[in-house]
Amino acid sequence: MDMKKALLTVPLSFSLLIPTAADIVNAEDHMKDKPTVATEAVELRAQLDKLLSEHAYLAVETMRKGAEGAADFEQSAQALSGNTEDLSNAIASVYGEEAGKQFKEMWSDHIGFFVDYVKATGNEDEEAKQMALDELEQYRQDFSKFLESATGERLKADKLVQGLQAHVNQLIGAFDSYVAGDYEKAYEMERKAIEHMYGVSKGLSSAIVDQFPDKFNDTKAVTPAANLRSELNHLLSEHAGLAMMAMQNGIDGSEDFEASTEALSNNTEDLTAAISSIYGEEAGMKFKEMWSGHIGNFVEYVKATANEDEMKKEEAMEALDQYRQDFSMFLEKATEGGLKSETLAKNLQSHVDYLITTFDQYAKEDYDATYDTLRESYAHMFGAGKALSGGFVNQFPDKFAMDMPSNMPDTGMGGTAQDSFNFTWIILSILAMLSGTALYARKQSQQQ
Repeated sequence: MDMKKALLTVPLSFSLLIPTAADIVNAEDHMKDKPTVATEAVELRAQLDKLLSEHAYLAVETMRKGAEGAADFEQSAQALSGNTEDLSNAIASVYGEEAGKQFKEMWSDHIGFFVDYVKATGNEDEEAKQMALDELEQYRQDFSKFLESATGERLKADKLVQGLQAHVNQLIGAFDSYVAGDYEKAYEMERKAIEHMYGVSKGLSSAIVDQFPDKFNDTKAVTPAANLRSELNHLLSEHAGLAMMAMQNGIDGSEDFEASTEALSNNTEDLTAAISSIYGEEAGMKFKEMWSGHIGNFVEYVKATANEDEMKKEEAMEALDQYRQDFSMFLEKATEGGLKSETLAKNLQSHVDYLITTFDQYAKEDYDATYDTLRESYAHMFGAGKALSGGFVNQFPDKFAMDMPSNMPDTGMGGTAQDSFNFTWIILSILAMLSGTALYARKQSQQQ
């Protein structure tokens, strides 16, 4: 395949990756005055955040379903295919239909090689497993050249090869660990695979924006505000993804249920530990108590469903309703009215509805509907990431006004752990939320 020739096509449309929503600010009118999470370039990065991280999430889960011989394996694979279709359309919207087709062919092939590895593992065929790994090796060489050519060498093939190898290692590692019964490591590797893709979206969005600056109103994909939004995208969508799988494992009585709930807990711990390191254990535990509480409500709903206890299910739903009301008030106070509790409560209700609906559909074995709703639930959290990061940035503009380097990230498509973004920005932004929570709790205590 002549990658360079194929990618000389003129971009046809930016309809998928160029946002058209009215709430995107104009760079000339706004960016000079204050930082924002809503620019054309940041929307591009957020869209790639969603599609690429969802790929890793669905790929790991589909491989796991394949190893189990699960009844919903086919629907999980179809969801992964739907993600590929969305990614291919996104690439076509930037580089043209021919490039989109090439991307889809290579991307679909590499998913097929993972499936071959799963099948070979089930058949205990070491030769076939090695063949699948060899195919993945060729894929990462070809795909690296594809991206280098597509971005006008803004992304370098040698670094891309390293990043793609990390992606392969993470997915294969998660699968092998699951098959070996090392469920804790399996979920650890899954979380790394998801995190890694945010480095990919950072590098790719930076390259595209640098390549077509006029199409993105001369805005940047990498700014402190954009990094905050991306980090919240990561934490919130991972929460939803892990929660849905833990709920499935719970109703199935799966051996990896405990490991999946531990991974969900670790998602909470990542934020709690950072908060505690700056504001002390009391503040960290306050946040952890709130977030862990609503996860516990979902677990109670799963248990009640398994026991066919309608009263307990209703109690769990009432607890979730109370949580969304309280947490919405906390956020409104935290952002000094920048985020309205009424709007927040509606969005939190959507989150609850998505997770409960996805679980109910799974429990009823309506797997087609399950994975349609699962993808919607995952995508919904990126809207939450945008809203929350926007509120925090508007409240603390000075915290996100630092100048960013003019050059693009020197990325091998690595994970966010190596990004220049300091996680402390999130903590500084959430300070008001924590203090508002503590103040509200004290007032409530005094009134009782």
